[in-house]
Amino acid sequence: MTKPPFRADHVGSLLRSIPLREARAARAEGRLDAAGLRAAEDAAIREAIAFQREVGLQAVTDGEYRRAFWHFDFLAKLGGVEMYEADQGIQFKGGQTKAYGLKVTGPIRYERHPFVEDFSFVAANAGGAVPKQTIPSPSVLHFRGGRRAVDTHTYPEMDAFFADLGAAYNAAMRDFARAGCRYLQLDEVNIAYLCDPAQLEQLKNRGERVEGLLETYAALINRAIEGRPSDMFVSMHLCRGNFRSMHIAEGGYDPVAEVLFNGINADCYFMEYDDERSGSFAPLRFLPRGKTVVLGLVTSKRGELESKDDLKRRIEAAARYAPLDQLAISPQCGFASTEEGNLITVEQQRAKLALCVEVAREVWGGV
Repeated sequence: MTKPPFRADHVGSLLRSIPLREARAARAEGRLDAAGLRAAEDAAIREAIAFQREVGLQAVTDGEYRRAFWHFDFLAKLGGVEMYEADQGIQFKGGQTKAYGLKVTGPIRYERHPFVEDFSFVAANAGGAVPKQTIPSPSVLHFRGGRRAVDTHTYPEMDAFFADLGAAYNAAMRDFARAGCRYLQLDEVNIAYLCDPAQLEQLKNRGERVEGLLETYAALINRAIEGRPSDMFVSMHLCRGNFRSMHIAEGGYDPVAEVLFNGINADCYFMEYDDERSGSFAPLRFLPRGKTVVLGLVTSKRGELESKDDLKRRIEAAARYAPLDQLAISPQCGFASTEEGNLITVEQQRAKLALCVEVAREVWGGV
């Protein structure tokens, strides 16, 4: 295959190298200028691309090496959105992220985004592989803060907020397309969170209306990718939180599957399936022809390597609900959704990705 979907793939983020960590620390302390940091990032990304190609992956990313967070770095550079130091970070099962948040202070709009230049660098150094760009789903800007994080003078009604957010994302998608991006991924954790009664209760407690929220998010995503080039492949990644090997939510995909697969105009879904928190494969029965599910069977949270036989049995189980030719394999999430990274070594990361490639070749005959 020369274009996605690929039988073996990965979500996007990779563990940061020691030189990159040192360069980012030096920049934060004022010992390195912006140009010096950019050069260090460039070098690390070239190495990351080479690593991905060496293990046999056909799609490559920049490892999200220019970011501190998988989501904040993109969203904070939309017009009308500000990042701020919060009282506390995002709460995971066992710890918190660094204390930052987002707020909407003015009309949301797209302005030339630095991620477009970042994509162009990956494309120029991909060496024949397909460059993949990952960005947070637009729903993230709502789910994290809700009505309270949106200026009421700018948006007295939330319908206008969602309309402007969808339009800004659509402009971003078109800008990536003009730069040559043909593999775009929306990291959509919030639809998976809607499967967790505890997460729904938290939304209700802060005054959000949860009825119809899934459909609101579906319409928002569809607006974001509306009118994309016919040869642009759009994937969605769903997980239940990934920070320092911790998670936030749990619950099977049953409450959202029909809308997810048939109400959202994505081509492919990276779905977390590395442990019991994700439920059964039964929701895959809603997958229509022409779409692909990438089974996240290999965990990025722990270093122990999965058994190939166990993975093949899991693929067989999934194939009872969706055709085998519409399935693929990957880790359940990235290895470093934030710059701190999961509690796993670089060697274990390599082994996990290589395992996905090996299993794909043995099951489907290609990657």
